[in-house]
Amino acid sequence: MEGITKVRVQKNQVIAKQKDKVRKWYLILEGAVIQRNSYARVVLGKDAVIGISESGWYLCDYIAGKDTILAVFPYQSAEDMKSMIGGQASMRSVLLRAALNQRQMMLKTYAGYYNLVRQFHSFVENQYNDYTNYCTQYRLEGQSFNPMNDFKPLEMVHKAERWEVNNSASLMQGYLEEYLQLMQKDDSLCIGAIMETSYQTRRVTQGIIEMVEYLKYNQDILLSESGNDLFRLYFDLMLKAEHKNYDVKPLRDGIERMVDVIRKLNIYSEKLAGDRYQEYRNHEYKPSPDGFVTPEDEDAWMEETANKMIANSLDHLLSFAGFADTAAGEVKGLIESYRNLPDFLSTDGEAHQLRRKLTQIFYDVYQKVFLCVVKEGKEPTPIVQMFLNFGYMDSSLAGEDNASVLYNLTEHLDVCNSDHIFTIFTWLKSVYEGKNEPSRNEFDLDYPGYLAEMRKNGDLTAEQVKVQLENREMKARFEMQNMFMSGNRATYGKFSTFCPILGDYDLINSIDKMLVTAQRLDAALGNIRQIDYSVFYRETMFTDPDHGINRELLMNEVLPQIILMPNAGTRAMMWQETAGIRRDTPARFMFPIFTAVDIDDMMVETVGRFRWEICRKIQGVHWNDIRDKSLTSEYCDYIQFYKKNSELSADAKEKVKTALQRGRNNYREVFVKDYEGWIKFESKGSFRLNKVARQILVTYCPFTRLIRQELKANPMYQNAIQRYETQNLKKAQRIAGVYDKYQKAGGKITKELQDNLDFYDM
Repeated sequence: MEGITKVRVQKNQVIAKQKDKVRKWYLILEGAVIQRNSYARVVLGKDAVIGISESGWYLCDYIAGKDTILAVFPYQSAEDMKSMIGGQASMRSVLLRAALNQRQMMLKTYAGYYNLVRQFHSFVENQYNDYTNYCTQYRLEGQSFNPMNDFKPLEMVHKAERWEVNNSASLMQGYLEEYLQLMQKDDSLCIGAIMETSYQTRRVTQGIIEMVEYLKYNQDILLSESGNDLFRLYFDLMLKAEHKNYDVKPLRDGIERMVDVIRKLNIYSEKLAGDRYQEYRNHEYKPSPDGFVTPEDEDAWMEETANKMIANSLDHLLSFAGFADTAAGEVKGLIESYRNLPDFLSTDGEAHQLRRKLTQIFYDVYQKVFLCVVKEGKEPTPIVQMFLNFGYMDSSLAGEDNASVLYNLTEHLDVCNSDHIFTIFTWLKSVYEGKNEPSRNEFDLDYPGYLAEMRKNGDLTAEQVKVQLENREMKARFEMQNMFMSGNRATYGKFSTFCPILGDYDLINSIDKMLVTAQRLDAALGNIRQIDYSVFYRETMFTDPDHGINRELLMNEVLPQIILMPNAGTRAMMWQETAGIRRDTPARFMFPIFTAVDIDDMMVETVGRFRWEICRKIQGVHWNDIRDKSLTSEYCDYIQFYKKNSELSADAKEKVKTALQRGRNNYREVFVKDYEGWIKFESKGSFRLNKVARQILVTYCPFTRLIRQELKANPMYQNAIQRYETQNLKKAQRIAGVYDKYQKAGGKITKELQDNLDFYDM
């Protein structure tokens, strides 16, 4: 079994992480591994294979449930399985049995979640219908509960059919050994059966993830940290009914049913569920002596509802920000004037001046509200969160229906955030808290450089510079006044009609379809990484002189930070190719938080610009010097001298000329268009580039091994791919030799060292 090694992992050690590239399969020889995705947990035991249900990227986290021994072998495609099996009937049986067992296990898990999701939706619908009926029976006005407006049954994309479940169950219960004997007769038959089962298991796993995400997105309807949930509706109605001395047993029974379902669902934190249930249990019900609820109580209660807050959004924001009555009145007057424009997209002088004033007001209010939250510690209400994350200020401008959806969305803001994806508020907060440094401004100055320039001009003393370098508020203001203001306008896409206040004229589709979530961005990013695998890899330095390595460059993947601007825009921006001076810091991309434009297209264009700019950064002053071979230097040479290039036909030269005109003679923009063709068409064997451009991209933006194998037979790629793979093989052999000496000297092959070697096999 070529290339197979054994490793021992300790309990709780992470073996593979969700969204990591699948480069290996791990056969569990001893112990147990937990396959985890949010709520979903599956325990994999002896002879299970980690990675067999995935392709390209791990769908789940894999963590050792106890001390475990694994057999590890490289895997990226079905071709790699030949070396695993190697004509050995025993290995065929082990892998096929593992695949079948895991499919059956995942189908059982799928069935469990399928029933859970159906029961969850049915229970919530019934509970809410009962609530409205109780309000009618008690003749009490119920609270509006906007989350139910968008609560729909789950429509599965990755669905397991009933026949698949029955087929797997019958096979595992009665005919497994006969099936194994048949399928392990030769390698091709066995590999086909494993891959077919693996594909099915992957689809089932994706279905489980869909259901988990559905529960995660909708769980707050039943019970939430904010208290805006069905549990609270029942509890408040029970208090009101008791004030009128009504029989509240039906409401108590409804609450007890919810408590029972909440426990069975097992998706809520024990603390949240325990605290809310304890609040219900410990409450002493004291009916008022006169036996009715006063109108003042009713009014106070009604003011707390979402519709009241939405209707008074602008007043609420200005009050939260500390605006005096006079200043608040001026702001409301300007917004009223804007609201009354006959055409929001007009470019005449009056509309232009109004937008300029509103833009200044928007960022002034934003700074004040932001500092109230992060500096003064004021709790952000849903309206404040709508403003900070979406640019919402006024329901008349955004549309009442849109405002209602945004209000509900504030309870699910986690869908727009991840470890490298941020809404503008979470980004600015991370800068304020020192987790991220401010971005460079439009003059390409970072925050220390900006302060140094201020000192040079005499605007700051050396002592003031020293103080402001550590001033969190000044850093956040710098980011708001530069990256935020410029990026917000740029991602909106229409410069002449830009107004940062969210308006319904920009929301040309439903919010749920326009919302740019972390999942959608990661999927778009993943699609590119599965084609241009090396795009985010950088060289980092490794030294261990005690064991013979003085200086070794390692390839390390650094995903970009993506910041969602609070607008409904049409463009994405590659703002910085690195976060700082060091080359191994993440790039910074900006996307609108709402868009009707295809996210995959936006991402390809943005990554193309990143490809160009990161090369310029690394090459420094030699970025266009053909004597120092690089992507930018070779591309500049090709564009500059295309008219004299004998390898280009007359038709190809004319196309280059047209591309230059469209790109306004900007070489980078011509490259970006070629890169889009490279990712979207050339990777599928549909030729869009000329010979010279293709030669450059195959060298500096190589396809993954699987795509290279498919294209290698084509004469248009054959020589370039062969050269690339020969160079890669030499590098891998050199690194393997270095590692061999390193281990003999007592060094240990860490994950970063192994990842570096794996890079040359991608």
